[in-house]
Amino acid sequence: MATSYGGAYQARNPSPRAGGYGNDRATAPSPTLNVSDIRLAAPIPAELFGDIAKDKAAVIAEAGAGRKNKSTQLRKFYDELVMWHEKVHHERTPQTKADKYAEIAPFIKMMKAKVAYARGRDHVDECFEQLFAHLVSQIDGVGSLKHAKLFMEAFMGFYKAQEK
Repeated sequence: MATSYGGAYQARNPSPRAGGYGNDRATAPSPTLNVSDIRLAAPIPAELFGDIAKDKAAVIAEAGAGRKNKSTQLRKFYDELVMWHEKVHHERTPQTKADKYAEIAPFIKMMKAKVAYARGRDHVDECFEQLFAHLVSQIDGVGSLKHAKLFMEAFMGFYKAQEK
């Protein structure tokens, strides 16, 4: 038995066959986020934890307004990044920190797969995936891991302020 939802539903959710987007990701316009200003290598931009983090938080808050990019979902990615950072920074010497980083680097890089999975489940949008994957791609040692964690800390603070 087929159910008709009437005109109001059709107007907000056009059919892909009628030229609308529906659930077909291939035909929907892809939002993009410029992440080229997020650089974790020294020297890091002076605005990285301020204006840049605030700008990205505003864009992602607007892009995922409603169902996607809920702060609890984004917080999971931040919390995992913090966990990896703490594992490295609990070591005593620079050499043992570097050794620990080398040991856990594959698990840090795996976070890109986790954010892609979350996007596939519609928990985060393409903009957040772009941001987080770009951040993780730049992590190549103890220093960049610290900078990534600090960037996400600033981003989450600004994001939470945007939500209200």
